[in-house]
Order: sequence, then structure tokens, then C-alpha cells
Amino acid sequence: TEGFRRCITAALAGNHEEVTMESDSRSYQLLANPVTEDGLVAGVVLLLFDNTEKADREKLRREFTANVSHELKTPLTSISGFAEIMKNGMVKAEDVPRFAHNIYDEAQRLISMVQDIIQLSRLDEAQETMEKTEVNVALIAETVAKRLEGQAAQRNIVFHIETESAVLSGVPHVLEEMIYNLCDNAIRYNKDNGSVTLKVEKHPDDITVTVADTGIGIPYGEQERVFERFYRVSRSRSKEIDGTGLGLSIVKHGALLHQATVKMESEVDKGTTIRLIFPNK
Repeated sequence: TEGFRRCITAALAGNHEEVTMESDSRSYQLLANPVTEDGLVAGVVLLLFDNTEKADREKLRREFTANVSHELKTPLTSISGFAEIMKNGMVKAEDVPRFAHNIYDEAQRLISMVQDIIQLSRLDEAQETMEKTEVNVALIAETVAKRLEGQAAQRNIVFHIETESAVLSGVPHVLEEMIYNLCDNAIRYNKDNGSVTLKVEKHPDDITVTVADTGIGIPYGEQERVFERFYRVSRSRSKEIDGTGLGLSIVKHGALLHQATVKMESEVDKGTTIRLIFPNK
């Protein structure tokens, strides 16, 4: 490549040169240094580093920063707009409660997003430092179901819970967040009068947590991407379903922390089933 030739030419001229190259979807850093003998260039030393992982991390950081800025700007703009109208006295007295309610809703959305970002940051940076204890996953699942009963009832969604005692070594608050996000999505992206089934099963080799819904489903081509940060399925956007777009990213990172596997089955307009499979050591 041109970069390779440039490195060789520079090193033969007695100069240090380095260049980043792309090949077959991988990123490489090439360093070239001259080898001198009696003041003359006698040869060239080349060092080639595969920095694909580092480049991918940098790309993800840039995308994450751009996405965070965009996602935070939306509720902040709404809050600022509502507040400005109220400040300028352009709201009738009877409309003040409605504007205040809108400001409150946008602020809550902002808080939820920040909390999810903090949780993801902790999972990214503390994979080895989070203390694990013996946890009964069934009790966590039952606690989550209790928290979401009201949300499900508002849309006449029936919550089926099938659990058996299953103890594993894990981080309690992360496990609760993972199961909560799966169940919250199962309600949020469900249909009115639908159902959500939450199961905890203990097998000889693993403990499986299953969350199944009768909701709108996820197109096959987008099923891998829903675990990306801020990714929202286009159908959900069109239905104006609220959410931070970070829930399944937290599930994915929590699974990595617990050496668990995440499996998804989904069909548009029929529903989604997600399984967390924890090794039963």
C-alpha cells in the first residue's frame, strides 16, 4: 500500500515513520526505523501492530459520545422550551399544570437515561471489582415482577411468573437490573391485553431466566443490533414508545459480568423471548 511504501522510503532516508493501515476490516499500525552503521543506513526495522480492538473501542467511544449528546439534548430542549414559555407568561393559568407535567416527564426521562449511562459505565470499568455473593435468582425475579405489576396492569397485560429456587454467584443489583430491563421491555413493547411470562429454571448445568412477551416483535435483521447502546428498532420509534435505548446494553454487559449467554427469539407481531443462561457451577 501507499502507507507501507512511504514508511520504507522514510526509514531508508534515515527517518522514523509510522502509519495506520486498513486491510480486511482490520486496523494495523506500522512503525519503521532506520538501522545505521558508521553513520549510514544499513537497513530498516519494521514493527507491525494489530490495533483493531483499540480502533474499535475508539470508534465505539466516539459513537457513544455522539449518541449521548443527541439523546440528552432532546429532553433538555423540551424542558427549556416549556420553561421559557412559562417564564414569558405565555401560558394560561389553567394550562400551567399541563406544562409542569410535561417538564416533569422530560426530567424523569433525563434522569432515567443518566442512571442507565452510569450503570453501563460501572459495568464497563468494574468487571473484576464487583463483589459477587450467593443470590437466589427466583427471589430477584419475584421482586422485579412485583415492581412492574402496576405498569402491566395499566395496559391489561397479564404477568405470568414461574420460578424455582436457583442460587448462583452474582452481583444482586446487576442481576435485578438485567431482569428488570427485560421485563420492562416486555411490557413496554407489548400489545394491550397481552401477556408477559417470567420463568426461572434450574438445570444440572445452568440456570435459565426466560422473559417472553406477546408484543410487536423485532425484525430478524435488527435482532443483533438491539443490544447496541441507544439502538431503537424503527417500529418502536414509529409507535413513539418511550425508553432510553440502553436497557438491553445493560443486559448484555451484565451477562458478560456473570459469564452468562443471552439468546433471543423474536417474530414481528407475535412476540419476543429472551433467555439468560447462567452457568450452574
